[in-house]
Amino acid sequence: MNFKKENIYLSIRVLSYSILAITFSFLINNILIVWFDWPGIKKLYSHYELFGFKKLNKPLENPQLFISYIQLFSYLISILLVIFYVLKTFRQNLEKDSQILSSFSAYIIRSAFWAVFLLGIIDLVISFMAVERLLDPIFNEKIKFKLISPQFRITFVHFPIILASFILGYFTRTVGFIWLAVLVVCSEFSIVLSRFIFSYEQAFQGDLVRFWYAALFLFASAYALIHEGHVRVDVLYTGFTEKQKSWTNSIGSLFLGIPLCLIIIFLGMDGKASIINGPVIAFEVTQQGSNGLYLLYLMAVYLAVFAISMLIQFTSYFMGSSYKILKNL
Repeated sequence: MNFKKENIYLSIRVLSYSILAITFSFLINNILIVWFDWPGIKKLYSHYELFGFKKLNKPLENPQLFISYIQLFSYLISILLVIFYVLKTFRQNLEKDSQILSSFSAYIIRSAFWAVFLLGIIDLVISFMAVERLLDPIFNEKIKFKLISPQFRITFVHFPIILASFILGYFTRTVGFIWLAVLVVCSEFSIVLSRFIFSYEQAFQGDLVRFWYAALFLFASAYALIHEGHVRVDVLYTGFTEKQKSWTNSIGSLFLGIPLCLIIIFLGMDGKASIINGPVIAFEVTQQGSNGLYLLYLMAVYLAVFAISMLIQFTSYFMGSSYKILKNL
């Protein structure tokens, strides 16, 4: 490999990993801002009236100012860590990097599948018991009211299940989208049976179908991208040579796919009232209350999982396509 090609390889690796590192730094800072009331770098900019931000009515005091600087430096540190990793793995080619990112994206999707599957089943059981008053003979009044409280159920039932799902996702190697599709069909079929045969229908049944169907649609996007499963407008692409296809995929990922995912993440989590953060903070549930599932807030999280998994996969696509281009130079 000549010196010029080595520099191109290094530049692509640093650029690709830096995009992901900055994004994950943003996600960590978003958690600190939303859940722990850290000030964030926007307030730091407003404190000094930088980049067009209006001056704060109440300037940041020393502790908050120090925390803001920590949050700012976290982005710089993430880039330095990327450079350190790239130099440490100097001989690692872009194809290997692409495989690593695809594996990580698949892990996120596997974990998300287990989360929506387990949460759907368990929340359905709790809602069914609440509607049919089966909680009364099993639990005392205090626990019963806690189970129909969104804040308690989400904090002490949903969150542990989500954590366990990421452990399951690590030890399993199948994504399970076929099974999720089957579950959607089965849950819809159960509504038909219960409605027309037993004249029984509750809000949580329809909620479960929507919950699983939305997960199937959004979470499968990155998986389909890995396996070339997305529908293309093949008027021109099918006639391209392998090199032309690599150029198309590389440019498309860098200038269309990656920016779209970044827009969803950065705008969707822009403040506590944003489209993703807002429902989660409010523990948003369906309007039917205890008659429905307490999973509406997760529909906003779906959008974040979709954008993150697609961002990782588009970056993987970009690196893999760039490798094919450079290999033939």
